[in-house]
Amino acid sequence: MKILWQVSFRPLDKSKFNDKVQSIFLDNIKKFKADITFSITQFDDYGVKKFLSKKKIKKKFFNHPKKLLPKNSKYSNSIMLKNSLNYYIKKNFDYFIFSNADILISKKIIKILKLVKIKDYMGFVYPNTLIKNGKIINSFAPHYGIDFIVFKLTKKKAKLFLKLLNDYEQYNWGVIDNFYISAGEALGMNFENLFKKIQVKKIENKFSDFNENREWQIASWKKNNNLFKKFLKKNNLSSLYSTGSYHFLLYKIFRIKDMNYNLFIVYLKFYLFTPILICKKILHFLNFKK
Repeated sequence: MKILWQVSFRPLDKSKFNDKVQSIFLDNIKKFKADITFSITQFDDYGVKKFLSKKKIKKKFFNHPKKLLPKNSKYSNSIMLKNSLNYYIKKNFDYFIFSNADILISKKIIKILKLVKIKDYMGFVYPNTLIKNGKIINSFAPHYGIDFIVFKLTKKKAKLFLKLLNDYEQYNWGVIDNFYISAGEALGMNFENLFKKIQVKKIENKFSDFNENREWQIASWKKNNNLFKKFLKKNNLSSLYSTGSYHFLLYKIFRIKDMNYNLFIVYLKFYLFTPILICKKILHFLNFKK
């Protein structure tokens, strides 16, 4: 079983904490008994190439000069994905994995993937088990973010995936998991939430170390959401992926077979506050009209 694992790294020597997290991420996966090649796209990020050389991992490295990105953009997930899929198509892989470099997942994932018999498979873990300030936040909490997604792709399906990217642009932070789930629907993938089989531990980033705050996140998300709407329209996908955000996303990935007690509680907590959120949006709209 051959795996192409897409990941990208933050620049080194800006945050000792983040440098350590990225190192732990790679050291963890190196323990897996599997043929894994990393697809790594960077954007002139300081120190990453040297860092990867020391780790001695199997990889395909791409550098996309930052000057070729739109103004004030640091990186692009759509460019990363294009590079990965082009490489996937050229070689012979069985699985494609997308993840961030701030997660921990057990080597048990390899056994799980070996047991997958169906074609066009797309697995993910929601919710993450969030580690904040060194402490684990209860996995019953419905956190935002899907930071580990695995595809069982034929080359034919990978080419269709690549074709979808002609209509998709993404820069900086936000609207990544919404895109992947909507793309999975467009490709006719068979979804499985692996939450009851395996956990993903997400180590919360210190955004302030990289001059990124909540305002930056919101501005970035809004810009990407506008680009995402164009993608949805061109591919006849529901606009609720963008306007309904995670409420619609969790509805789309819901499968009875994936449920256990913990996941049921997560869904219950999440949708319990939906009426309150709707009321707030209506009031905001009415105030805006005035």
